[in-house]
Amino acid sequence: MKFDTKIFDEPHLEFGDKHHHPDPRLGLFEAGPLQIPLGDVVKIAVVGNAKTVEDAKEFFVEATAGFAGNGEKHPNLHPDFPGLGNQNPFRCKFEIADGATAAITQTKIDKICKEPHHGKAVEMAVDEIVQQLETLDEGSHRPDVAIVALPVSLIERVWNAKIDSKATTEKDDSGGSDAPDFRGMLKAKAMGLSFPIQIVWEDVFDEAASIPRKIKENRARKIQDKAGRTWNLFTTLYYKGTGRIPWRKMAQDGEFTACYIGVSFYREVGGQQLFTSAAQMFDERGRGFAHTESRGRHPYMTEDDAKQLIADALAAYKNHHKHYPARVIVLKTSQFREEEASGILEAIDEASAELRDLVWVQESYSVKVLRDGNYPVMRGTFVELDGKGLLYTNGSIPYYGTYPGMYDPKPLLLCPYEGHDSTIAQIASEVLSLTKINWNSTQMNQKLPIPIRAARSVGEVLKYVTDGKVSTDYAKYI
Repeated sequence: MKFDTKIFDEPHLEFGDKHHHPDPRLGLFEAGPLQIPLGDVVKIAVVGNAKTVEDAKEFFVEATAGFAGNGEKHPNLHPDFPGLGNQNPFRCKFEIADGATAAITQTKIDKICKEPHHGKAVEMAVDEIVQQLETLDEGSHRPDVAIVALPVSLIERVWNAKIDSKATTEKDDSGGSDAPDFRGMLKAKAMGLSFPIQIVWEDVFDEAASIPRKIKENRARKIQDKAGRTWNLFTTLYYKGTGRIPWRKMAQDGEFTACYIGVSFYREVGGQQLFTSAAQMFDERGRGFAHTESRGRHPYMTEDDAKQLIADALAAYKNHHKHYPARVIVLKTSQFREEEASGILEAIDEASAELRDLVWVQESYSVKVLRDGNYPVMRGTFVELDGKGLLYTNGSIPYYGTYPGMYDPKPLLLCPYEGHDSTIAQIASEVLSLTKINWNSTQMNQKLPIPIRAARSVGEVLKYVTDGKVSTDYAKYI
C-alpha cells in the first residue's frame, strides 16, 4: 500500500477589501466582513423568560465596550473582543429595541417543565416560543434576527427529549445520532417567519448559570470565555441579520467556478424506514441556495432521484450566477452506489460542467496517525492511502500554540468515486478549506466541511416540516 504524507498549511479566508487571513476573528478586526451590510443597524429581538431577556440586554450593552480574552497563555486562541465602537469588526451596530422583547411567564414555563411526556413538553415549549416570535413578526418592532434565550429550567426539560423513534441515520451513513427534537422542531415551525432565529443557552449571557453536566456532556459542549462567546454570537447574528457573509474561502489562482453539494440522510419522525436526502449547495462565494429531498428505504438514492437532486441544485446555481459552474463537487456521507453515481454524473453532463469530483466522506476509520511525543496530530495532516485520503481537520494548531479540542482528534477518510478529476491531495486541501466556512463559530477547529454540515442542518429541520413550507435560506436552518 502506498503512503504519501504531508501537512497542509492553515487555509486563508477572504474578508473586506480582498484582505485575507487564516483567523476569522483577526480578519474581521483588520478588514471587516466580506460583504458590508446595506444598513448600519441590525435589529435584534429576544424571546426568553424575564431573566434571560434582561441578561441579553445587559450583555449587548457590555459588548459595546468589548471584553478581554482569556489569552495569557494562548493569545491567538482567546483574543479580546474589541467591542462595537470605533473598532467594530462587523462595521455595523446591533440594537435591541425596547419593544422587541417577549418574556414567557414563569407559570407557562412551570407547566412545560411539569409535563410528564417528553414529546408533549417539546411541542408545548416550541408552540409557546413560536407564538411569541409571531407576535414580534406582526408588530412594529419586527427584527432582522431573533434570539431565543433559553433558561436553564427549559433546557433541562426539552433539550434532550426525544420523540420515540430509532436512530435518524442508517449505519452506512456516518451522520451521527438523533437530531435534537426541540431545536429541529423550533426551526421548522419558525421557518415561516420573516426573520431567522438564533437559539442561545442561558449561560452564554450569564456564565454563573449552571447547566446540568449530563446535558453538556451529551452535547460535547464547553462554555467559552466571554470574549469568545461574543465573537461567535455576533458573527452569526451578522450573517443571519444582514443576509450577508462575513468571510469566504480564499480563491486560488486559476481556480474554476465551482458548485459544492452536500448530501446526507435522516429518518423521518416516527421511525419509519424512509430516508430523505438533503442537499445544500454552496458556490465559491460561500453562499447556500437550495435544498432538495427524495424518499427511499436506504441511505442512497435511485438513479432518477440522484439526477433530479443534482439538477435542481445546478439550476439554482445558474439562476443566481446566470451560468453553470465549470466544476461540481458532491460530498456524501455514505458510499456512492453505481446507479446513484450514474444519475449524478448525467445531471452534471447535462449542465456541461467539465470537471467533477464525487467524494464519500467517512467520519470514522480504524487507522490513526501518531506524532512523536505525547502530542495530538497536527490539523491539516494528510495521508494518501492508495487513492483514498486520511485528513485531520481537527488537531494541534501552531497558530494557537495548542490543541483546542477536548478529545483525541479523529480523521476523515475521503473516498473519491472513480473518474474524479482532482487528485486526492487536491480534494483533501479543499475539504480542509471548507471546514472554515462556519458562521456559527470563529474558531479554527471545525471537523466537517460546510456542504456536509449544511446538509445535516437542513435534514434535522426538514424532518419536522409538516406544512410543506420550506425555505431555501440556509440561515433558517443553523
